[in-house]
Amino acid sequence: MDLLTKIAESLWQVILVGLLLGAGLPALFAFGLRLLGSGTTATVDASGTQVRTRHPLATIGAGVCFAIIVIAIVTGILFIMADFLDHTFGIQLF
Repeated sequence: MDLLTKIAESLWQVILVGLLLGAGLPALFAFGLRLLGSGTTATVDASGTQVRTRHPLATIGAGVCFAIIVIAIVTGILFIMADFLDHTFGIQLF
């Protein structure tokens, strides 16, 4: 019975990380793109040309979303390279 509970606990952790990284990061990217697109307003100036401006909060929110994605990608690459960095350069990250 102890083995079954350990397997269920491990399976739950794998499913949670898979959902977070497998579906969470693409959803966060889509949300960032949505913020970039929804924060624009169009106005016509005196010369008759259309001027599009973005809302600053939407731009900052999209930047935060994209920064989280970049940090997750760099962390994943460094996690994969941790053994190489330790062996070659003596750098221990994790």
